[in-house]
Amino acid sequence: MTHEAPGAGEAGSTIRRASATETPTATDAIVRSYAGKSMPIDHLRTFVTPEMNFATRTIKARAPVRPLIYSKHTLPDFPIVSNGASYDIYDYVSRNRVAGILVMKDDEVLLEHYDLGIEASTRWLSMSMAKSFSTTLIGAAIQDGYIKSVDDPLVTYLPEFSGTAFEGVSVKTLMQMTSGVRWSDDQTDAQSERRKMLELQVAQQPGAIMRYMAERPRAAAPGTQWCYSTGDTHVVGALVKAATGKWLSDYLSEKIWSKLGMEADGCWWLEAPDGLEVAGSGMFATLRDYARFGRFILDDGVIDGERVLPEGWMRAAGTARDINGQRVDYGYMWWIVPGADGALDDGAFTARGIFGQLMYINPRHRVICVVLSARSKPPTMVNPAVADNAFFNALVKALA
Repeated sequence: MTHEAPGAGEAGSTIRRASATETPTATDAIVRSYAGKSMPIDHLRTFVTPEMNFATRTIKARAPVRPLIYSKHTLPDFPIVSNGASYDIYDYVSRNRVAGILVMKDDEVLLEHYDLGIEASTRWLSMSMAKSFSTTLIGAAIQDGYIKSVDDPLVTYLPEFSGTAFEGVSVKTLMQMTSGVRWSDDQTDAQSERRKMLELQVAQQPGAIMRYMAERPRAAAPGTQWCYSTGDTHVVGALVKAATGKWLSDYLSEKIWSKLGMEADGCWWLEAPDGLEVAGSGMFATLRDYARFGRFILDDGVIDGERVLPEGWMRAAGTARDINGQRVDYGYMWWIVPGADGALDDGAFTARGIFGQLMYINPRHRVICVVLSARSKPPTMVNPAVADNAFFNALVKALA
């Protein structure tokens, strides 16, 4: 049985989820999720089924697994003031449709909770959290000598971009999303560049996204205007591949994933079978393994005494920028989290993904919090019931 729904939006005017046995096609499912027009059961499948929409590549782990340390203390109850109201962590989890949350303080786990039917072994889609992984691999490539400097011109490594809007863009301006290349990342707008990129992802044609990026016009001089762009992140992935000669998944495994005692292989969506990873979205891992990666970031990229990232890399990656006299709370594809009073003295930052994927890292208080959610709408359509930054600030205050 199908029910008509006038005004249901560009994703279609028909509500098509008719029974528990009827599921949408992979293409329909991902488009509806981005448009905020997906029923919860279908939306959830997008986060836990890596192969449902696109080809994938494995991020290989390696034994032995390093167990997390669980504190003898539990997370205290604490108030969260958000949008003029007071909430608690139970509100945060239930109202924000959180499927998994893990809190670490001083390397000990204070809270680990699973919901919405997932468990510790479930690999969850990171969405745009993947952007922060991708720029981290730029740091590793610099440490390894594959890339000389963040000030290098992008065309040094991707000469096919000579004569395009990316001419004059440096590695740094690309990572800061100040390339100046015109882009709209509005997933709910069927005419946006992000939705065009999604169409190319669905088509699974090798090289199509890079050709599309080379055709984009310039909107501003490099370094003068910040514009959130999943397209820029795809170029980051191509840069890593060009400089190292290795796929992102393989390089991530070699440098980090295989050395942190991860519990499971990760995987990453591809633009096409045997093609580039979709560097701006599409990495899957377990909650605990995301937390292990967060621990690596908290330590400024050192594993067992071996430096994987250049010294001070995360300080630069997690720092707000001044762009044409305006503060932009964005580093190397990490979001900056101002303190409760608007200050930045904690130096806290997050990897963030649409629908509530978050990895919060607070170097000053040594707090890590990973949140995996399946919120019903993109933030361009509706804000979370309990604001994430309000939750993080309240959490740190409770643990201080």
